[in-house]
Amino acid sequence: MSTTIAPLSTAAATTGISLDTSRLASKENLQAAGQKFESIFTGMMLKSMRAAKLGDGLFDSKGEQQFRDMQDQKLAEQMAAHAPIGIGKAMTDFLSKAAAAQAPEPPADSEGTKP
Repeated sequence: MSTTIAPLSTAAATTGISLDTSRLASKENLQAAGQKFESIFTGMMLKSMRAAKLGDGLFDSKGEQQFRDMQDQKLAEQMAAHAPIGIGKAMTDFLSKAAAAQAPEPPADSEGTKP
């Protein structure tokens, strides 16, 4: 019993990144991706700010640090949803323009003009 596997493009085979862009067609998917991207970006920014502390507190512990990280993650999600800094919208705009550029043009009618 043999099975055939459709060949992957070189980029997808070497990087493991999907080249499926069908999800870009939905405005809701783009907005959700932009918000999630902004949340991750803001969370990384908060984590970097926490790592730049100048000294250890008297009562700092791993448990407190873990809860602070969870609080920062939730704060980043809330900031992205209610007070975005704009990087998610910029990414959404870029992806929607890229998807529009890749969309096939409508076929010309019999007179050679577009509808």
